[in-house]
Amino acid sequence: MHPPIPESTGLLPFEYQGETFETWYRVVGDLKAGHRPVVILHGGPAFPSVYLHAHDELYTSQGIPVVYYHQLGCGNSTHLPEKPKEFWTVELFIAELENVLPKLNVGDDFDLLGHSWGAMLATEYVAARQPAGLKRLVLANGPASMALYKACAAKLMASDRYPPGFLDAMRKHEEELTVASAEYQGGSYLYLQKHTCTVDPWPQELQAAFGELLKDPTVLRALFGDFILSCNGNLVGWSVEDKVAKIAYPTLVINGSEDTAQDECIAPFFHGIPKVRWVRYAKSSHMPWFEEREVYFRDLRDFLK
Repeated sequence: MHPPIPESTGLLPFEYQGETFETWYRVVGDLKAGHRPVVILHGGPAFPSVYLHAHDELYTSQGIPVVYYHQLGCGNSTHLPEKPKEFWTVELFIAELENVLPKLNVGDDFDLLGHSWGAMLATEYVAARQPAGLKRLVLANGPASMALYKACAAKLMASDRYPPGFLDAMRKHEEELTVASAEYQGGSYLYLQKHTCTVDPWPQELQAAFGELLKDPTVLRALFGDFILSCNGNLVGWSVEDKVAKIAYPTLVINGSEDTAQDECIAPFFHGIPKVRWVRYAKSSHMPWFEEREVYFRDLRDFLK
């Protein structure tokens, strides 16, 4: 019988624009044991990190502490459904990360793993702040720009993975603002099944994260919007393509063959970051730790070592 995994949870005060909020965190392992921790930025936006808890494997296999936290507006952190769309910015979430790191005493020596939206946030943070304590960066399944994401979504929907006319029907619903229709919602669910996680049924952790997102989609709607094919939120013109050369840290870039982040989304990281390795999983979509767990964690452990 395996001993229980040591973990601690709590709430960190986060002051922003004259208000104080709370950020919930979970630490797996001992931050004082001498191993450099990995700080994980979840996706979504507002998709709490329970779906990433398989990364406890880094501690159980290598003794690497893992730091998770729920970004503002989701999970166990402060929810703010009354805040206007303009409140929710990339800078807000960079400020929250910069609050978490020193309060957990990990800012002087840490690795950073961002998944999906978390990878977008990680690139913005690293390029802008050049954090002195960061040693290695993992960008998992996130695009280098929203324009590339939208182009890849259209390419996937126009492929033989879907019935003829699927892309046109989805576009029509978005243009006519009929996204609440059964056809559009069913098409969105089919897209997620094919390109978010191909494990059937979805793992409980993933179902739990989706459940939490649906309880309060405030942040998702503000940043990304209501559409699955395109973006009508604050990230509509987002791009880091002109910033990736500033990422001067050893970087691992990850995507899957059936990923929402297709190769075109990933290529700017590979071509622009000076010290970079790109791993593409042939049997995965957006979450390779569910779909190709053994090889994924092998590659991750090798990189972090």
